[in-house]
Amino acid sequence: MSRTESAARTAVVTGGGSGIGAAAVTRLRAEGHRVFSIDRESGADLVVDVTDEAAVQETAAQLGPVDILVNSAGTVGPNKPLLQTTAEEWRRTYDVNVLGTVACMRAFVPAMVEAGWGRVVNIASIAGKDGNPNLAAYSASKAAVIALGKSVGKELATTGVLVNTVAPAVIATPMNEDTAPNVLEYMTSLIPMQRSGTPEEVAELIEFLASPRVSFSTGGVYDISGGRATY
Repeated sequence: MSRTESAARTAVVTGGGSGIGAAAVTRLRAEGHRVFSIDRESGADLVVDVTDEAAVQETAAQLGPVDILVNSAGTVGPNKPLLQTTAEEWRRTYDVNVLGTVACMRAFVPAMVEAGWGRVVNIASIAGKDGNPNLAAYSASKAAVIALGKSVGKELATTGVLVNTVAPAVIATPMNEDTAPNVLEYMTSLIPMQRSGTPEEVAELIEFLASPRVSFSTGGVYDISGGRATY
């Protein structure tokens, strides 16, 4: 079989050491894919900080062509009113959530284009659509991830490489342990199902978007919000 026809593919998952990323690693491996987890914390297959573009490029060269890229690395950023935030806090949030995603796409997507097949799944947040109070930097950065997927999806539309975005509501992950309890309670109260989602539920959607079963969607935004999404 050709690389584009083979059922088993090579995947990279950033933020793959915990939370949604780790669940995506497990789910993709269950489909028989060869999956490399990337995280800045030890325990991942490759310890790489996505904000270090040189390290990301080096990792891409080391791994060679991949078929699937899941950008799940992220940070909550400052939990405080906008007027109390600093420029450095904003830069750090954007460095991870936006520029880290861009760095990985710049590193791994060219080989997909050359092969004529690829799937990119970026993890944004419902906060990027609705905005969450006291999480302005996070909300704005996730809005940027949504717009990034829409833009690049159009750029690559005829290449065989599809770029789609997942926008979860509150998911029970270690990252949300850094969210202030009152903010977390507020966000959960907006979910009609009245509960947080699980990483495994999000991983099911990621696996679908990373598969050949999706062939006419690019630049799309897929909410997984327990009913919170209104548009």
